[in-house]
Amino acid sequence: MKGIISILISFFLLVSCGSNSKSSQNGKESATESYDYIIAFGSCNRQDKPQPLWNAILQESPDLFLWGGDNIYADTEDMAKMEADYEKQKNNEGYQSLIETTPVLGTWDDHDYGKNDGGREWEYKKESQQLFLDFFDVSKSDPRREREGVYHAKDFKEGGKTIKVIVLDTRYFRSPLEASEKPGQRYKINYEGTILGEKQWNWLQQELNNSTANYNLILGSIQVLSGEHGFETWANFPAEVEKLEKLIETSKAKNVILLSGDRHISEFSEKKINGLDYPLVDFTSSGLTHSYTDFSGEPNQYRVGEVVSDLSYGLLKFNFASGEVKMEMRGVGNKLQQEYLVKYKD
Repeated sequence: MKGIISILISFFLLVSCGSNSKSSQNGKESATESYDYIIAFGSCNRQDKPQPLWNAILQESPDLFLWGGDNIYADTEDMAKMEADYEKQKNNEGYQSLIETTPVLGTWDDHDYGKNDGGREWEYKKESQQLFLDFFDVSKSDPRREREGVYHAKDFKEGGKTIKVIVLDTRYFRSPLEASEKPGQRYKINYEGTILGEKQWNWLQQELNNSTANYNLILGSIQVLSGEHGFETWANFPAEVEKLEKLIETSKAKNVILLSGDRHISEFSEKKINGLDYPLVDFTSSGLTHSYTDFSGEPNQYRVGEVVSDLSYGLLKFNFASGEVKMEMRGVGNKLQQEYLVKYKD
């Protein structure tokens, strides 16, 4: 068992199967807790800006780090420039300290894909995929080198339990977006388009149907549950949302948790899904180097707690004995910004 000192706040607001609360002003340590496995994740990271959160992440001694997309900001047709941007990020001192001690997985979003809000129409997606895989030191013989898209799955075992991480690609196959003339809505709702594409959907179905893991984390770059803000979201493709929720239900995969990025804000969203005996949580963590500091509010019927609009990274702390997963947002100086506790059944 991995023991760490964790910062707790003084009270909880009970919500559904979990609890949510904001941190105290001074973030004082109030208790000692032990966790069996810790996952850190984050998104929206400019390679040319200060990166103050790596030291905070290292303080938590995570067992795994997950990139949630926009791992660099390239936005270019010039693959030499993209390669240089990746190299700059890889040589960042704080990030180097992380990858020397911690396994890393991840997906991409639009800016490391190469085109803002880009989908399957992006003409340099094959080239950018290879640079993405280079960044993660994926072997030249790995099947991902020959497969279209960066989707991937891996099991992590600890203390007799298994955590399955399913990495989705919400760029390579996604139908083109069409601009909307409706106020407050950037893109038109597409009732027939796809986010994942047929091959990736079939793969995801197999991964969930065949999963024997105690926890199943689905990492994607864009939000699944929050769909009222008018920007990029799974809700731009309502049939895809319905399909994903139905698959999570019918697969009987245990304890599915959604992880997302993209928004330059961090928030918890939760939805009750028929057939699930736990709340489906979409934990959004964004951004690592820049955030929506002028955020003044937006609707999200599934939001739990408050929106964090400062620099932020996410933590999932697993207690296998109790089945509890503590989800935390933390910022500069490793300050606890908000937390949410969900108890899952084994």
